[in-house]
Amino acid sequence: MFHHSAKLQYKVSVDKPDPLFAKYLQQAIGGIEGEIRVAMQYFFQAMGARGDSKYRDLLMMTATEELSHIEFLGHAVALNLEGAPISEQEKAAEDPIVNAILGGMNPRHILSSGLSAMPVNSNGVPFDMSHVYATGNIATDMLANVTAESGGRVLASRLYNMTDDAGMKDMLSFLIARDTMHQQQWLAVIEELGGMEKQLPIPNTTPEDHEALEHSYYFLNTSLDEPTPEGRWTEGKSLDGRSEFTVVEKPEPLGQKPDLGKARPGTGAQKAQVG
Repeated sequence: MFHHSAKLQYKVSVDKPDPLFAKYLQQAIGGIEGEIRVAMQYFFQAMGARGDSKYRDLLMMTATEELSHIEFLGHAVALNLEGAPISEQEKAAEDPIVNAILGGMNPRHILSSGLSAMPVNSNGVPFDMSHVYATGNIATDMLANVTAESGGRVLASRLYNMTDDAGMKDMLSFLIARDTMHQQQWLAVIEELGGMEKQLPIPNTTPEDHEALEHSYYFLNTSLDEPTPEGRWTEGKSLDGRSEFTVVEKPEPLGQKPDLGKARPGTGAQKAQVG
């Protein structure tokens, strides 16, 4: 069950409507870096969370906050579409410079939504849930969430730099701040569970006799003309503490040359292929 307040989570104001910016804001709603994605990701992670129930609660509370972000971003899109031309005649009557700016708006904001937000990205492509990651493994999900919030913060930072509207900058600064907190809280879960050393490898319940450990900790330099890019991943103790990093230069193939032999009769192959 969810409850709703009529008031937005954060204030939204637009000093000068900008239909082109409304199109850009759609990415923060329905893009792969957007709020629909993280809201659904956290919901499905919460519904599949096993173990300490506080992690389920954390995910569910954050999921509902992300719905609040969709709501005020949708309002921001609508406010930016105020006064947008709704016909070719109206556009023709505009100043040529203004007309050029408005020419970049999404036509579906007129044709499909009546000058309001849609569950689409900045290209008008609907969000299809293919970027919702919920594995049931707490460490995997937390890492996916940090990545999602990082992408959202990159997007909000770019949108901030694309507008001179004080109201939009204020709203985006709030989103940037919340993305900071959400990154921190997901990393804090991993730390509370013992840090990455305790969580790695993921899943850490896989028996070692199910893993060919001799292949687990070497970096493969597969380049014919570049030296190994040396770093933390080429020497020293592995991050999970189980082994040492090493390097294999120009590795020899360990498998066979693939050869499927003759085709079976009745498989639609040519006569020359059939054995």
